Amino acid sequence: MAINRSQRGFALLIAVIFMSVMLTFGLALASLGYKQQVLASSALGSQYAFYAADAALECALFEDQKNDLFNYAAHTADPNTPSNIISCDGSAATQKNYSYSADNLSVSERVSLDDGKHCADITVYKYATGQTYIFSQGYDTICSIIDNPPPLLTARFSSRAMQIAY
Repeated sequence: MAINRSQRGFALLIAVIFMSVMLTFGLALASLGYKQQVLASSALGSQYAFYAADAALECALFEDQKNDLFNYAAHTADPNTPSNIISCDGSAATQKNYSYSADNLSVSERVSLDDGKHCADITVYKYATGQTYIFSQGYDTICSIIDNPPPLLTARFSSRAMQIAY
């Protein structure tokens, strides 16, 4: 059986086209898998950030209601003395900001949770009228990353916030 000159290399052409299609499908599936992995890890990070915010809010609420740590009336005697630092998850928070005025007390602190794996910022506003607002923002990363964020696209972290008023 003689092969026509015009048909030479036809099998090779079909093989190259088939391999190109298969490579395209493979790259598309790899890209889809990568995007799914990024989405799943960001959902997990969001959960960790939410739990960190919730834990910090509960610690501040406990310190305020059970230990009377943010008592506005106690600060009227010496308004220049910062509030006591809350303790959460076995470690003391670090104070970021403290202010006292004739009508309110404001305290902002940062707490490290889960043996330093997660971080949360807590802000407490206590008014002379007795009204209290507590804001908590949790992060799914360590506190040093929040203090000094790396350049863009080298690290990602999630944050979630919660608040309570009473």
